Amino acid sequence: MELENIIKQPLLTEKMTALGELRQYAFAVDIRANKIQIRQAVEKHFDVKVLSVRTMRYKGKRKSQFTKRGKVEGRRPHWKKAVITLKEGEELDLLEAS
Repeated sequence: MELENIIKQPLLTEKMTALGELRQYAFAVDIRANKIQIRQAVEKHFDVKVLSVRTMRYKGKRKSQFTKRGKVEGRRPHWKKAVITLKEGEELDLLEAS
């Protein structure tokens, strides 16, 4: 797996913005990536030192929609979130970097 394809997008939510003060940032990552690959990808892409990586896997939600032809059911894809903590003195500005 290539390091460029591991990080899909930063997660810019209210909670993640508050965690930015603690040098913690969240990303949606490839579901097959492990913590070591995520650490290497973040360090290479943003040129920072990562202290720790925490990961969470989420199941895709079931969705349904009523149309003229009847009920259409589907599912959103499964996804993985990684919360990284940077070393003291490091900082990311995700709005400019993305």
